[in-house]
Amino acid sequence: MFEAIFGFLSDYTYRTVIMGSALLGLSSGVLGSFAVLRKQSLLGDAVSHAALPGVALAFLITGSKKLPVMLLGAFVAGLLATLFINAITRRSRIKDDSALGLVLSVFFGLGLVLLTIIQKMPNAGQSGLEKFLFGQAATLVINDVIVMAIASLVLLTCVILFWKEFKLLTFDPGYCQSLGFPVRLLDNFLTVLLVVAIIIGLQTVGVVLMSAMIVAPVAAARQWTDRMWVMVTLSALFGATAGISGALTSSLVKKMPTGPTIILWVSGIVVFSMLFAPNRGLLWRYLRDRSNRKQIQERAVLEDFFELFRQHGTAHGHSIDVLRLMSLGHGGVDGSIVELEDKGLIYQPEKDHWTLTEAGIERARELFETEADA
Repeated sequence: MFEAIFGFLSDYTYRTVIMGSALLGLSSGVLGSFAVLRKQSLLGDAVSHAALPGVALAFLITGSKKLPVMLLGAFVAGLLATLFINAITRRSRIKDDSALGLVLSVFFGLGLVLLTIIQKMPNAGQSGLEKFLFGQAATLVINDVIVMAIASLVLLTCVILFWKEFKLLTFDPGYCQSLGFPVRLLDNFLTVLLVVAIIIGLQTVGVVLMSAMIVAPVAAARQWTDRMWVMVTLSALFGATAGISGALTSSLVKKMPTGPTIILWVSGIVVFSMLFAPNRGLLWRYLRDRSNRKQIQERAVLEDFFELFRQHGTAHGHSIDVLRLMSLGHGGVDGSIVELEDKGLIYQPEKDHWTLTEAGIERARELFETEADA
C-alpha cells in the first residue's frame, strides 16, 4: 500500500493533482470558516455556480482555455453575483436566502446557455470547458498549481494580517465599527477573499460541488473546539487532508473522479467529527447523558432508601419490589442497587433485601438533609 502511494507521489501527474487538491482544501477551509460563522454558507454555493458564465465569457472573449484566464473570468462573475446579492438584500424586502437562490439560478442558467452556444461553435478549441461543472483535477498542470499556490499564499497572508479585524467583524460588527474600523470595506474585502478561495477550486471539484468544500471542513472543525484560531487551523487541516486523500483514492481506483471523491472524504471527516468529537460528538454526548441519567437514578434510589430508613431504621431490609414501587417516577432500581452496593452505601441484611449502611446514612444525610434545610 505504502509502496503504491510513494509510487504515485513520484509520478508528475499524480503529484500535481495532489498538490492542487491540497491547496484547494487549505484555502477553502480557512476562508470557509468566516463564511460559516457569518452565516454566509450559501454564498459559496451562489458564487461557485455564478462563476460558470464568467468561465464561458472568458473563453468567448479571449479564445483561450488557460487557467489564469478562466479563473479571472470566474472571479469577475463571482464578484458580480456577490454585488447583486448585496444590492438585492439592501434595496428590497427580499431576504438573503431568496436573493442567493435567485442570483444562483440566473447566473448558472446563463452559464449553461453560454456553454451550449460554445459547444456548437465550428472549432475544436471549446472542448473541455464542461470540466468546470464537476471538476477534472487530472487536467491540472504544474503552472495551474503555481497559480493556485500564489492565490492561496495571498489569501492566507491577508487572513493573518487582518486576523483581528476579521474576527471582530465576524462576531460583533457593531463593536468593530465603534472602534473606528471601516466595517463596509472589511466586509467587502473578506467577501472578495472568499470569492477567490471558491474560484481556486473550480477546476478541481467544479461549480456544483465547490460549496461543500467551503462548508464541510468548517462543520467538522467546529465539533472539536470553541476557539476561533483552532477552528480555522483544523478546518484548513481537514480540507487539505480531504484533498490529498481524495486525490490518492481516485488515483488508486480506476475511473473514480477526483472532485466527487474529495467531497466524499470531507463528508466522511464531518461524520466522524459529529460522532466522536469530545463535548459535541453524538457518541460522547450519548455516553455523557447516559452517565448523568444513571447518576440521577442512583441519587433518587438512595433518597428512597433514606426515606425508608427514617420510617423503619436500618434493621429492616426492603425488597426490590418495594423500591420499584417507590421509583415509579424515575426507574433504574436494579442498576442503582448494584452501584450503591459496590460503593458500600447499602447492604443485604437478608437475601434480596437491602438497607443503608452507616456510610450510606451519612451520605444521604449530607445530600438530602442539606437540601431540606436550604
